[in-house]
Amino acid sequence: MRIRPARTADVRAMRALVSPLAEQRVLLQKEAVAYYESVGDFVVAERDGEVVGCGAVHVLWEDLAEIRTLAVSSSALGLGIGSRILRQLVTRAEELGVARLFCLTFETDFFARHRFTPIEGQAVEPEVYAELLRSYDEGVAEFLDLERVKPNTLGNTRMLRVL
Repeated sequence: MRIRPARTADVRAMRALVSPLAEQRVLLQKEAVAYYESVGDFVVAERDGEVVGCGAVHVLWEDLAEIRTLAVSSSALGLGIGSRILRQLVTRAEELGVARLFCLTFETDFFARHRFTPIEGQAVEPEVYAELLRSYDEGVAEFLDLERVKPNTLGNTRMLRVL
């Protein structure tokens, strides 16, 4: 098994991984165009030529990025694939010069094992918050805890890791 940067040819497989989790309201379902637009943010786990996991690191601001769309095939759970993907995303964030990583998750134990801690409130200063309000990205809306995304984020925990 290897972790590698995602390619456009992986988007269908990534969406297939996310789809059952979106039906369970664990992850947000995104349109295909959103995956293609952000394919450079993603890595995939590939086993015997099959994509069995994916995840993304998306820069939100100068010192802050978000771990997004971390998913592993149900047939590959418990093999450490999610941890390997997350470690690769953390490395990528460090390479980008990001100092903090944010995630919005139901999988608090998993992220806690990787040094994320729950937070209350916003992870950015008010002036940065005002700038981020201008984004069209639904993930940024989730990060900002905007009312329009509340039905999708109820029960999730906001977590942060300082790099």
